[in-house]
Amino acid sequence: MVDVGEKPLTQRIAVAEGCIVMHTDTLTLIQQGGHKKGDVLGIARIAGIMAAKKTADLVPLCHPLQLSSVKVNFTCEPETNQVHCTVAVKTTGPTGVEMEALTAVQIALLTIYDMCKAVDRGMTMSGIQLVEKQGGKSGTWTRD
Repeated sequence: MVDVGEKPLTQRIAVAEGCIVMHTDTLTLIQQGGHKKGDVLGIARIAGIMAAKKTADLVPLCHPLQLSSVKVNFTCEPETNQVHCTVAVKTTGPTGVEMEALTAVQIALLTIYDMCKAVDRGMTMSGIQLVEKQGGKSGTWTRD
């Protein structure tokens, strides 16, 4: 594990994204709130937040961080039969929150898959990537 004990505490922000593609009927079910398991996006949002908070338990050698904010947003895109997920994570600390943002996206999308697999086993998750990071020695990075 990298020693970050001497690094200054700075505000750190990371934004990650990804999507899950599904059948039209599955997306309609999610949008209309008609799924028998409940509010798919609401539960996936909670799962994403929980995942960000537990990242150090899931990823070996990842530092446990005190997060100040985790925002999980979903956009339903009927023209492409997908749900797009964006997660923004913030902390003030000696190391970044990229892993927390990426983990949150993946678990949020995986939760959608889990809740909807009985009606659509062919869903595909893709495009999981870091969009932006701010803070620390390397400053700001934004995906082109």
